[in-house]
Amino acid sequence: MRTRVAVIGGGQNCEHDVSLASAAAVGGALESAGYAVVRLTIGRDGAWRQGDGCPVDLADAIHILRTCDVAVPVLHGPRGEDGTLAGLCELAGVPYVGSGVLAGALAMDKWATKLLAEDVGIATAPATLLSSSTAPGHHWTHPVVVKPVAAGSSQGVSLVRDESDLPAALDAAFALDRRVLVEDVVAGREIDLAVLGRPDGTRTVAPALEIVVDGLFDFATKYGGEADFRIPAELADTERKELEDAAVAMFDALGCAGVARVDFFLTADGPVLNEVNTMPGFTEQSQVPKMFAAAGVSYAELLDLLVRDVVG
Repeated sequence: MRTRVAVIGGGQNCEHDVSLASAAAVGGALESAGYAVVRLTIGRDGAWRQGDGCPVDLADAIHILRTCDVAVPVLHGPRGEDGTLAGLCELAGVPYVGSGVLAGALAMDKWATKLLAEDVGIATAPATLLSSSTAPGHHWTHPVVVKPVAAGSSQGVSLVRDESDLPAALDAAFALDRRVLVEDVVAGREIDLAVLGRPDGTRTVAPALEIVVDGLFDFATKYGGEADFRIPAELADTERKELEDAAVAMFDALGCAGVARVDFFLTADGPVLNEVNTMPGFTEQSQVPKMFAAAGVSYAELLDLLVRDVVG
């Protein structure tokens, strides 16, 4: 019998549409590879639907998941990538691809990620953590990047070069989260690495990707086709090793599983961690599949590997 794989997309967050695109691509590739794919979608309102659009309640969704050999949660952002969907699979007793509850929660929280990175010796941008009560007392003194603590796809992220732009940037970030980071601008090349963790403990790092963009790599640039992805990134051997070692160190410190994307700024003083994505964008044209393609691992092969590592 063919292995039944539940592919879950959508989600109750600002990355809903990005997740739908990833889930559609993942489901199609797995079907082409011979898997029996069961599609489930979580709406913006939290309602679950089957692939044919038929609504199901949570109890029925769990029953459907339990008929599958493995689940592939393809949700980005809060109420999905942050460990909540992994927790549901854990409680339902359904094996799943990707990081577990704690890794997802830690990586989604950019402040917690910073604290963990600094504890293992990886530099991060100096930052101030703000809430709605402390934000009014924050004073702008130099260019900063304002971002929600727990959101993705560069949603709610603003580069503030002038003090007059700070209130609007804070409003945009607070619209997506109760906590906001105000980070110093880091001067460096934007380098992403994809780490694949195997059940035997081995770690594979795909060829690094450099994002070449004029200004901030925001949502419009990320999905508007304006960014220039260069794979492999042109790096000296010492730079490459330092980045790869830091990426694996973060993968392990967070307790990640499956594949994760670890984003850095490469500065004159070495790598500075930007963020970690435990469920990065996953269409064939997304950064992680492109990096593995550069290593000779096709999109379908990568997905097949991730599923087989869970079901054996």
